Amino acid sequence: MDVDRIELVKAQLQPYLRQGEEYVRRFEEFARQIPPTQIYIAFGVVFFTTFIFYLIRVYKHTISNTIVLSGLSGGGKTVLFYQLRDGSSHQGTVTSMEPNEGLFVLNSESSKKGKIKAVHLVDVPGHSRLRPKLDEYFPRAAGIVFVVDAVEFLPNCRAASEYLYDILTKASVVKRKIPLLILCNKVDKVTAHTKEFIRKQLEKEIDKLRTSRTAVSDADISDEFTLGVPGEPFSFSQCVNKVTVAEASALTGEILPLEQFIRERVKP
Repeated sequence: MDVDRIELVKAQLQPYLRQGEEYVRRFEEFARQIPPTQIYIAFGVVFFTTFIFYLIRVYKHTISNTIVLSGLSGGGKTVLFYQLRDGSSHQGTVTSMEPNEGLFVLNSESSKKGKIKAVHLVDVPGHSRLRPKLDEYFPRAAGIVFVVDAVEFLPNCRAASEYLYDILTKASVVKRKIPLLILCNKVDKVTAHTKEFIRKQLEKEIDKLRTSRTAVSDADISDEFTLGVPGEPFSFSQCVNKVTVAEASALTGEILPLEQFIRERVKP
């Protein structure tokens, strides 16, 4: 009985096999009529197109969506993190001793329709012992936000300048020309300094720092880049990577310049 079934199946498949053989024969005849040059060109076009698509896919995967929040402790980095994530201030006081990380759509864009690219936001605590953590994120950062306390700026000006100097001379930052935003936070307070005042003071302090640090032997600063133009007062416009200064208030939720900076670096 099984043999009869096999024979029946063979008989049913026979017409399809003959049709397949006919298609193969016609294709071979068609291929013989095409000049070899055209075949090579066709293969070349297919290969080139495939290669271009591969490069596009690789390029898309290398575009970073990481934004790093840095700065001295008490500047309001963590409150800014929560404002961006869910619009909350967490009672205005947040102390963190571990980096906060999150991958999310910005709170201000959560109601928008359509596909919006999520942002990988990293808030690195400002304590000096934890700053080496930044080295883990800079190589893949699309942008750096350096948060300054606009109220308590003067007492911390020197420390903030040293911290900023270290960031701006990092090889991982300079070589990739990572844009940096100096965000003057807490401007809702009457005693807050303006962004122009803060910018000028930081430039003056960094100018002093680069003078003192260039006196150190090359061996001690092998991982750093020189800032500014020799013989000229330092200004942020001389940096290889773009540096901008803006104002914000994490407590009141007035963080539009920060959101704009992020979206310029991480396209929707």
